[in-house]
Amino acid sequence: MDEKLEALKKYNLWNGNSYNLGLKRKSYTNKINSFIGNNLVKVLIGQRRSGKSYILRQVAANLVSSHGVDPANILYINKEYLEFDFIADYKDLESIYRLYRDTINPTGRVYLFMDEIQYIEGWERFVNSHSQDFAEECELFISGSNSKMLSSELATLLSGRYVEFHIFPYSFEEYIQLQGKSADRSSYIDFLKKGGLPELYNLPTEESQKQYVASVKDTILLRDIVQRKTIRDVKLLDDVFIYLVNNASNLLSITNIVNFFASKKRKTTYDTISNYIGFIEEAFLAYKTERYNIKGKDVVAGNCKYYLNDLAFKNYLYPGFAYGLGYLLENAVYLELLRSGYTVYTGTIKDKEVDFVATKGDRVIYLQCTYMLEDEKTIEREYGALEAITDSYEKYVVSLDEIKLPSRNGIRHIQGWDLFSFLLP
Repeated sequence: MDEKLEALKKYNLWNGNSYNLGLKRKSYTNKINSFIGNNLVKVLIGQRRSGKSYILRQVAANLVSSHGVDPANILYINKEYLEFDFIADYKDLESIYRLYRDTINPTGRVYLFMDEIQYIEGWERFVNSHSQDFAEECELFISGSNSKMLSSELATLLSGRYVEFHIFPYSFEEYIQLQGKSADRSSYIDFLKKGGLPELYNLPTEESQKQYVASVKDTILLRDIVQRKTIRDVKLLDDVFIYLVNNASNLLSITNIVNFFASKKRKTTYDTISNYIGFIEEAFLAYKTERYNIKGKDVVAGNCKYYLNDLAFKNYLYPGFAYGLGYLLENAVYLELLRSGYTVYTGTIKDKEVDFVATKGDRVIYLQCTYMLEDEKTIEREYGALEAITDSYEKYVVSLDEIKLPSRNGIRHIQGWDLFSFLLP
């Protein structure tokens, strides 16, 4: 029991301890802080190593510094730490919670932070019980790296009693804040060529960064997928991920992927590929984007696109394939739309394709992405697709041109490093 208590003391703000808070990610913490003071469970989801732990600790530290909460009223548990291996299920979690209350004796509302909670069997029973406990008030903040596991349990037991925050790796705005750079073409291209995994910026060499990205990918595939799913061919799972990385932003179908592996003398089935891609999505490594008929205003079944959760996987692991800055830009624009809370589709209008149809509430935005508007053919291709749309919603072309072009038929030109400001309400 003493070892368990020592583990708690080591990782909590008691006895004058402090946290390494990293880069202050106010775009997330401000949203989370606005929900403090009620019984809603605050749920942080996102890919492993995207910064969820730092954000949880920033929220906890802010409770002390800005809200006057006694550090004794904050309990932080990270299931990834070896010291917490003894917490296997909800009963173990309840036992350590009781130890905390009996030993530390907090007065009033307790703020409980549980990181990577999906590794605790039956965790949802603990969360459901304590989020509703009026005798011992407890406000819960939890994080996890598996979308399906969290959403199914939460929807079943906590319907209407939780609020979800999707955490992504660093945005361009966070990148320039961290690096002390200006928002311009040069810094944006540097960002596109690196990616946003936070730990990358603590590593001194490109080789160490490459090894880190590889370890993140392997950990997600092996720990978050292989250990939790029925995976008969681990090598095929890895190869499917590689295929998605190298074909991000291209229209794909499961049948085409099966045929690709068949051409390489790899036997597989439609169901296997579909399941493996689904598992990759659940771990937040990639996102599926459906096609949307702009004129008919409905989703089109069949081919779809996939985008990566971070460009580092392409930049560090598979740079030898043809994948220019234009494709990196398109993926980066997609992620910025998701960060800003938009639902995103690939648009189709007549025989033309629109890179993104983004919706948020009543707002609808159409966007085309291209590396450079360097010749008349490119300009006609990018603007022509948007000009085919007859409604009056916002239309933009995003590129990396040094010079901002004038509007054309109501279609505005955005330089990639300025995109964020256009997505604000």
